[in-house]
Amino acid sequence: MNRPSAHTIEFSDGVFAIDTEYARPMQDASHLIVEGSKAAFVDTGANDSVPLLLDALDQCGLTPADVDYVFLTHIHLDHAGGAGLLMQQLPAARCVVHPRAARHMIDPSKLIAGTIAVYGAETTQKTYGDIQPIDEQRIDIVEDGQWIDFNGRKLQTIFTEGHARHHYVLNDPTSRGVFTGDAFGVSYRETDTDNGAIIFPTTTPIDFDPEEAHKSIDRIMACKPEHVYLTHYSKVVDLERLAQDMHQAIDDYVEIALANEDAADCEQAIQDGLFDYMCGRLEKHGFTGDRDEMWSIMSIDVRLNAQGLDVWLNRRRKAQERAGAAHG
Repeated sequence: MNRPSAHTIEFSDGVFAIDTEYARPMQDASHLIVEGSKAAFVDTGANDSVPLLLDALDQCGLTPADVDYVFLTHIHLDHAGGAGLLMQQLPAARCVVHPRAARHMIDPSKLIAGTIAVYGAETTQKTYGDIQPIDEQRIDIVEDGQWIDFNGRKLQTIFTEGHARHHYVLNDPTSRGVFTGDAFGVSYRETDTDNGAIIFPTTTPIDFDPEEAHKSIDRIMACKPEHVYLTHYSKVVDLERLAQDMHQAIDDYVEIALANEDAADCEQAIQDGLFDYMCGRLEKHGFTGDRDEMWSIMSIDVRLNAQGLDVWLNRRRKAQERAGAAHG
């Protein structure tokens, strides 16, 4: 069987974006870092993405044996669902994860159960297939601020736990960039205008923490990058503006959630509010598509963000109840 051909974009300093073809074109990227004769992946997409990642290696004149690392910024399945299957093809690679993520890659049963809770069993199986475990002996658990030597290229893991408690970003001074997973939001190339990129936070279930999300933006910017590489979708610049937009949008998301906390269908009300908010920002940014086109681009994020904000509201409410009971 012929291997599918990967759509890749080559940037400078040995960085390539690979379209994982998750959900739709240019929705989800894996990044390949090539340093000399060695390679490393940052995030993997789902199982169906693995042949594309292997083809990208081939396009670069490299083999699976040349891959030293698979960096997983976090283990939501659009980022790490294919990691176990990919590792089976990479005889020398180490899988680099946050301390809270390791046990779920060794035994993905709870990860799968959590995904089923969000998407349902049928959609989970169709989208992600059978999630493969990773041998514990092939997993490297990193510390906050740790530097890793990748064939002479220094890469740093920085914990950014606002999107997920098991999230880190990968600082790459060689490319003057940071691979941000979901910690610096999502920005789709279809929504670029003459004003540049537009960016939105991602508040998917279950760990969204607004305070930590703000800290994550600041920690990324403290690396003084010239650009960041988003999983959704790849390279963006003009970071001072985008960081300010992210800080404002995190607060706006929280305000939308709190405004709808007492709605009969809280999650649906948040979803409606988020979509109206995104449409307003897109129109102000100069995007000329209608609401149907906006929905086709942003619908996955609108739905998941609404779920995540609803979970955050419930967690916040329970914390307030516990605090009230403690002082009662």
